[in-house]
Amino acid sequence: MTASAVSLANAQRSLGDPSLRYPLHPPLLRGCPRTATPGLVFPVEVDYAYEDVPADLFTSAPRRGGLDRWAPLLPPLDAPGLGEGGTPLVPIGDGVWIKDESRNPTWSHKDRLNRVAVGAAVHMGAEGIAVASSGNHGASAAAYAARAGLRCVVLASAGAPPAVVSFLRAYGADVVAVPAEARWPLLAMISERLGHHTVSNLTPTHTGHPFGPEGYKTIAYEIHADLGVPAAVFVPTGYGELLFGVWKGFRELRDLGVTDRVPRVFGCEPAAGGPLAAAVRTGAPAAVVDTGATDAYAIDCSVGGNRAVRAVLDSGGDALLVTDEELSRARDELARQGLWAELSAAAGLAGFRQWAAREGDADGPVVCVSTSSGFKDLGVGGDPLEPVEPTWEALARALGR
Repeated sequence: MTASAVSLANAQRSLGDPSLRYPLHPPLLRGCPRTATPGLVFPVEVDYAYEDVPADLFTSAPRRGGLDRWAPLLPPLDAPGLGEGGTPLVPIGDGVWIKDESRNPTWSHKDRLNRVAVGAAVHMGAEGIAVASSGNHGASAAAYAARAGLRCVVLASAGAPPAVVSFLRAYGADVVAVPAEARWPLLAMISERLGHHTVSNLTPTHTGHPFGPEGYKTIAYEIHADLGVPAAVFVPTGYGELLFGVWKGFRELRDLGVTDRVPRVFGCEPAAGGPLAAAVRTGAPAAVVDTGATDAYAIDCSVGGNRAVRAVLDSGGDALLVTDEELSRARDELARQGLWAELSAAAGLAGFRQWAAREGDADGPVVCVSTSSGFKDLGVGGDPLEPVEPTWEALARALGR
């Protein structure tokens, strides 16, 4: 690694009180201890020696594969990569662009998070990692653990999509199906008794892994390299780590003088829940809500965190609640453009279509992040094909149907 590729990360900073700084390691997996209350925990974010960022970081020639291109503004990349990042920005007309994160190694945006989170486990000398997930996060964590030679324990639900289970087993993860409400207490036990590094949330309001959103910042860097600063970015939102990462990436570009503004960022949640929308609506730093039925399982969260609230409010964006019907329409629209997305992944486009119908023109290009491949969805597979006779008449009848 060249000198310009060395991480400039130097501390963890509290989002509850920015004057509070902690050493970079160990990662504060339970958020900021000095601002925490029984019902609310503020996350920490990674801070950097910004004055030492190489002058050509955002202007030098073409990105290399993986996140290594942005190493100065990431935590130490102590785990080997899989070529994550560098995903395409696909125009679908009328100034709307899709950032297609399904092109990552395990077909989702989570690869950006797990490259840096598993790197923290390697740095700390952990023998393994532990994750509570029945979807993209578990599949990605298992892949990066395998790549780094670490054990991976995944606490999943019995209803995990078959494609995800196949991913987990292929990577050699130890997969255990447990009731959803038991996953987080058991995760804490695995951490305490086996010494595994956790890459999932452990707190009543979401803090997650402090290094994770740093990987997501690179989405903003790539959008800027391909398009400049869009008017707005619409992001599928569960816990809000992706939303925060995208916003922070643009914030850094502005603060470093590379751009003069940040886009508005919009969190797009299932209407059956929506902790971000609840927090924004009530002025709370984070919220916990009851959830109803939705097929958007990957972003079906009852627990929110302060990261997403901060990103929405500081950028002048909003939290949007989208129905399963709106999600299905957006997924079908993406498919007609040749992009097969998971239902949850279509939330960005669904949110934009809802917002545009109400507000009109966005005053510039808009980027909708599509987070994952349709292969990851519930019920993928459908009915088997019925063979037809190999004649023109039979073929014509089939095409007519």
